[in-house]
Amino acid sequence: MNSKRRKPRIGVFKFASCDGCQLSLLDAEDELLDVAAAVDIAYFPEASRAMLKGPYDIGLVEGSITTHHDAGRIQKVRKQCRTLITIGACATAGGIQALRNWVDTAEYVRAVYATPKYIRTLSLSTPIAEHVPVDFELRGCPINKNHLLEVISAALIGRKPNIPTYSVCVECKRRGNVCIAVAQGVACLGPVTQAGCGAICPAYGRGCYGCYGPMETPNTAALTDQFRILGNDGSQIRRAYRGFNAWAWEFRKAGEECE
Repeated sequence: MNSKRRKPRIGVFKFASCDGCQLSLLDAEDELLDVAAAVDIAYFPEASRAMLKGPYDIGLVEGSITTHHDAGRIQKVRKQCRTLITIGACATAGGIQALRNWVDTAEYVRAVYATPKYIRTLSLSTPIAEHVPVDFELRGCPINKNHLLEVISAALIGRKPNIPTYSVCVECKRRGNVCIAVAQGVACLGPVTQAGCGAICPAYGRGCYGCYGPMETPNTAALTDQFRILGNDGSQIRRAYRGFNAWAWEFRKAGEECE
């Protein structure tokens, strides 16, 4: 008699973040039902009280590492997961909280908390990949739910995920948008930002904020020159690069070159 095949087990883990990327998975609704039928969602505190212990076939990690405790916890998570996938800007690039990386964190702690001595935090907010090996990084703030389902499906059958690495400009062309940088002189990070959002901001006359982080081989030097032609000074350009993916290497380097 054939024994019943065990479903692959998924664990979803949260570190320093807003939970938005986990909510993107829950927002998949009907698609999530198909995923749930194919896998055993063994650990997902955001969605279920069932918290089964590892090991897990796939681990999805949201959030950055900002405390000594989490720096130790991510090591344990990595050991429990055969495949580790980081989801969202916090997990892949330190998140908006990585803006602390250019200031004196202790000074902010003293300003915000009545009893700073009880606060134990790291001076930097760093992506998961700076602490443990990561099998795939899924960008976005928040992530695209369809991309997440594609990554999970690919991991289950052992193939490379089909996630775009080209720029938001390609999405603008597909959408039929007039380039706001050329036509209106709007500062836009679209030429150096990875696609995934469907060019939402440019479609409504706003420059891209870089939510999906650097595209593959971004030419940030050329874009910085264009920003200067549009009348932006160094501080304005630096602020443009220091958003949701400020600690991503290409954006970090481009911003620091404007110091």
